[in-house]
Amino acid sequence: MEPTIEGAMALVLRAKGPLSPHLPAFVTSLIDHGYAVVCLRAKAWRATEFDTWLDDQGVVLAELQDAHVEAFLRRPYQPRSDCRDTPRRHEPPAIRQLLRYLRAQGLCAVPASAITPADQLAASFAQYLGHARGLASTTIGGYRTLARDFLAHRFGSDDIDLGAIRATDVIDFVRREARRLRPRGLKHVVNGLRAFLRYAQYRGDIKGSLINAVPAVAAWTTTPPLPRAISAEHARRVIDSCDQCTAVGRRDRAVLLLLARLGLRGGEVLTLLLEDIEWDTGLLRVRGKNGHQCLMPLPVDVGEAIAAYLRQGRPASLDRHVFLRTRAPHQCLLHGSDGIGSIVRNAIERTGVDTPRKGSHQFRHALAVGMLRDGASLPEIGELLRHRSQLSTSIYAKVDLAALRPLALPWPGSLS
Repeated sequence: MEPTIEGAMALVLRAKGPLSPHLPAFVTSLIDHGYAVVCLRAKAWRATEFDTWLDDQGVVLAELQDAHVEAFLRRPYQPRSDCRDTPRRHEPPAIRQLLRYLRAQGLCAVPASAITPADQLAASFAQYLGHARGLASTTIGGYRTLARDFLAHRFGSDDIDLGAIRATDVIDFVRREARRLRPRGLKHVVNGLRAFLRYAQYRGDIKGSLINAVPAVAAWTTTPPLPRAISAEHARRVIDSCDQCTAVGRRDRAVLLLLARLGLRGGEVLTLLLEDIEWDTGLLRVRGKNGHQCLMPLPVDVGEAIAAYLRQGRPASLDRHVFLRTRAPHQCLLHGSDGIGSIVRNAIERTGVDTPRKGSHQFRHALAVGMLRDGASLPEIGELLRHRSQLSTSIYAKVDLAALRPLALPWPGSLS
């Protein structure tokens, strides 16, 4: 018998335990988030099982805790003889999702998290970076995590005494991070550690000389690496590989065109909102680094791809982001490699092309390289890519071999 929404709702209406008054609203929330009917019934079935178990154990809703969930998941169970799947594989995430819903509604207590002194000082450091230094939220988050790790490395869960930090503590922490990070990642560690020590100096807890104890990471800024761009032919094949007959294909094609035609960063594609597209004027509002915004012209092919996704691919959702997950819950894509990065990576693997990278930034490099070869100047490229410093754009001068060849010195002993 085919599962239906009515059947899932009837299932929870028959519940008699402490959760029964709230299970219909829980199922309704799942419907609003776009879960499939099969998934709705499975979650409703597990919710009623949990409700029955709580009733048998005499647990009231206000006293519901994580320990009850763990005890329920460990209960004795005899799977059917014809069951081919891993028994109860989907039960833990379903029950924990129900618990999160109940807590969000204020129906049961949220567990008090163990906040260490290192967490508290790292949070104060993050507030300072936002209010006094005006750093971007992503940078603040990275520096906050780094400060907490350093303090935990030095003090553990004990009280923090910044005056007790010595140069050897700083060096030991950097050495530990160097064992697992490449030079580029280690440079971020060093910058964040210096920022935290400056904050400690600002508080009056350490002397400025301690900042000089942070080791430097070898970085040859005079010879930055060549931008590794995807070729124009490979970019076209990757974009054409998207199946425009499916919702996922329409979404992925629009995302890839934004990367290739406008040179947007992956995070800028993620943060696009429906109101950022001005269809009448053909403009697109881009939210860049550090909260900077600008209007960019929306090419016709990019606009058509976005419109096709909005009309025949984007699921109904209250989320205002342009690009959403295709599977429930229908919300904005995740940051990092699980969002735009996975779209690019899957498209490259589907096409079978050999690209220098697997991430989204290679499309941005390809746009700049193509403009340079078509005769655009570096300031024009920097304006399109929204670089705030000319140094960021100068790396593309190295890929214009035709212009650089006359500048090369003759090889000693050659006829030239």
